[in-house]
Amino acid sequence: MVAYDELGSLAPIKRTLQVIDHQNQAGKESEEPSTKRVRPLGRVTSLANLISPVKNGAVRRFGQTIQASFRGDGKSPGAPQKPCGKAAAPTPPKRRNSTLWSETLDVHQKGAFSTKEIKRQEAIFELYRGEQDLIEDLQLARKAYHDPMLKLSIMSEEELTHIFGNLDAYIPLHEDLLARLTEATGPDGTVGRIGRIVVDWLPRLNAYKDYCSNQLAAKALLDQKKQDPRVQDFLQRCLESPFSRKLDLWSFLDIPRSRLVKYPLLLREILRHTAPEHPDAASLEDAISIMQGVLSDINMKKGESECQYYIDKLEYLDDKQRDPLIQRCRSLLCHGELRNKSGTKLHVFLFTELLVLTRPVTRNERQCFQVYRQPIPVQDLLLEDLQDGDVRMGGSFRGAFSNADKARNIFRVRSQDPSQAQSHTLQVNDVFHKQRWLSCLRGAVSVHSASSAERRPSSVPAVVHPEETDENCPRPVSRSAPCTPCSPTPKSPLSRSSSSCSTSSTSHKPKKDKRSLCSLGKRKETMV
Repeated sequence: MVAYDELGSLAPIKRTLQVIDHQNQAGKESEEPSTKRVRPLGRVTSLANLISPVKNGAVRRFGQTIQASFRGDGKSPGAPQKPCGKAAAPTPPKRRNSTLWSETLDVHQKGAFSTKEIKRQEAIFELYRGEQDLIEDLQLARKAYHDPMLKLSIMSEEELTHIFGNLDAYIPLHEDLLARLTEATGPDGTVGRIGRIVVDWLPRLNAYKDYCSNQLAAKALLDQKKQDPRVQDFLQRCLESPFSRKLDLWSFLDIPRSRLVKYPLLLREILRHTAPEHPDAASLEDAISIMQGVLSDINMKKGESECQYYIDKLEYLDDKQRDPLIQRCRSLLCHGELRNKSGTKLHVFLFTELLVLTRPVTRNERQCFQVYRQPIPVQDLLLEDLQDGDVRMGGSFRGAFSNADKARNIFRVRSQDPSQAQSHTLQVNDVFHKQRWLSCLRGAVSVHSASSAERRPSSVPAVVHPEETDENCPRPVSRSAPCTPCSPTPKSPLSRSSSSCSTSSTSHKPKKDKRSLCSLGKRKETMV
């Protein structure tokens, strides 16, 4: 054995291995061939035994690391090794039982029912099995995710309550419907009348108001906690386990919400296969109406919660940006990431009262939205649908002399309030999202226009002029032709401002450079 000094130098190990190697090679050359079977020395034991037990902590840990990393490898050096690239086959995920109601009957029982009745019972059975699956998923989320993370101190109890909500209160709710359906099932496996059962039970689903309204904040907290390696490792192990069915934790937490929107579809399917003269027909129609009212209330509560969630995340650079209308917003109509004319990424929020442009920022690992420019009240909002190629995006020098930077899927918003004098050309990813933004903006403007028309005899129509100034720089005004609106509205104040704009542009000297034209366009906004 080799003795170590206090520093734990590993140089003697290397020299000893070289000596042993040299002796083995000399022995093989001098010895004659022998038929005697010699047990080979394993690599692990030969290397681990070279390390003598010493008090030096660093060397002891090194030896433990070697023994742990090579533990179980007692094969001879000459034996063929298994390829390390192939991992063990994963355990197949657990599958849900997808048995149909008709498959539970024998041949003689099937003949006793009509085709319409079989389809009706299939729809009822789908409702029944869906409740069973939902109860199983809620129990799984509690036992496989919530309780272990609490026991292992991966998350605090407060964080888990914020993410999981009150799952214990929802399990008995669905167990009650399951018990009622089981009680109504006859000896032949059919459910005669289900309408009154669901009419009495559906109003209890209002308990999901708080759960659904908290989902946005819960998802944000879960995403933030996933940055913790312990949380990420635990969730990954659960995902690879058979019980998860390849679903992540959020999929389990979102199952109740997706179940709520399925109830009207399931009830309509039962009603579709129910004869008009059946006693359940009227009750099922009432149940569908009740469920739609429940969903409407839940959506309204969820919308208010989502609106307040993003309002609380707004960050103002100046107190002047705090528009009092933000406190009157009760719903978020549309939001998403867009780009302005210079290519800057903006997160735009369309509330019921305001259009707010922001820049996403991070403060102490918390995402916030820094307000960009002054929010535009919807009642002062003007919208213009721009055609592809009308505007060059990016603001690059080379793009000014080529057609490569001509933008697609763009529109322009601006305020008709002359004190603000701001305009924004925005670009979305595709035509679908552009149409969605245009639809939401037009809908919000039309609501305010209708309310304004009721308060006053005349209102300013939301007409947009393509020659108005943009946030980066307006297009140069031609000296040979005055700027005209895209649609003639001689009685509107905007048309009069357009006329004054053309007069001002022609009264200047013809040798004005582009900078003077830009400043002219900016002054035009304040001349209304």
